[in-house]
Amino acid sequence: MATVNNNLSDYDKNTIPNAKDFRFGIVVSEWNANVTDGLFKGAYDTLIEHGTLASNIIHWQVPGSYELIYGSKKMIEQKLDAVIAIGSVIQGETKHFDFVCEAVSQGIKDLNVTTDTPVIFCVLTDNNMQQAVDRSGGKHGNKGVEAAVAAIKMAQLRKNS
Repeated sequence: MATVNNNLSDYDKNTIPNAKDFRFGIVVSEWNANVTDGLFKGAYDTLIEHGTLASNIIHWQVPGSYELIYGSKKMIEQKLDAVIAIGSVIQGETKHFDFVCEAVSQGIKDLNVTTDTPVIFCVLTDNNMQQAVDRSGGKHGNKGVEAAVAAIKMAQLRKNS
């Protein structure tokens, strides 16, 4: 039986390639900044911890999660090894949540299918603010850390293929 890891920041650091020769882009939604700032910090710190030079990390802000698709598309033009799209969408009283979550997930998927640069989906889709806080550096760790690990692994895959 598989065990579930409830801490998004836990991983085996020995399995991560050295990222010193990679260039990364991080596109961050300004909406729910208290959440996305924590996710950015987790991703950025993890990339640095694994050898990425600060000068090889490009950071852009976009207004909301919906805009992550265009921001990521333009970031790809910077000739990077991987892009991380960071956002937070929290369930409200209307169907807006469903439309934004569907569009962003499909848009990021489309970029992965149509371009040669991996785009990592780091968009929290939570029922309430507490769940988002718990996953952006709170009691469940930081999804940004997990996204950075995925970006490094996918950059290595891209390099090796």
